[in-house]
Amino acid sequence: MIAVREGGLDRPAVAALLTHHLAEMRGETPAENAHALDLSGLADPAIRFFCAWDGDVLLGVAALKRLSAEHGPDHGEVKSMRTAPAALRRGVARLLLDRLVAEARGAGMTRLSLETGTAPLFAPANRLYEAAGFRDGPVFGGYPESPHNRFMTLTL
Repeated sequence: MIAVREGGLDRPAVAALLTHHLAEMRGETPAENAHALDLSGLADPAIRFFCAWDGDVLLGVAALKRLSAEHGPDHGEVKSMRTAPAALRRGVARLLLDRLVAEARGAGMTRLSLETGTAPLFAPANRLYEAAGFRDGPVFGGYPESPHNRFMTLTL
């Protein structure tokens, strides 16, 4: 049974999955347009980090960031969604995204945004976000606009 739990940045399996994630993202997107966070970036107090586990096996990770006051206190961001390669197409990403949406609602957020890529590698993620109701939206959070990035938003 899959369990989504908050925390886990101190676990070696999480560090390994995030290292893999960063390497893959940076291999597909120019450095100035690759915005995935590493362990230290995810340790930011404005970020809540979640892991999906099957027993002791890490299946995926995701994070929820409350954006700064300039974006409004009710605006959050989906960060660092990643499913472990061995767990692809098992519904892990959808479970994690559903948890982030629920946590955002519970924290009083009324809008959730994300930044993702446009390369073919990102197509499954983009389909997931679209199926969850995210739509293309404006650039936010200080990200630079580029043909390598896609910005999406969901009204909660």
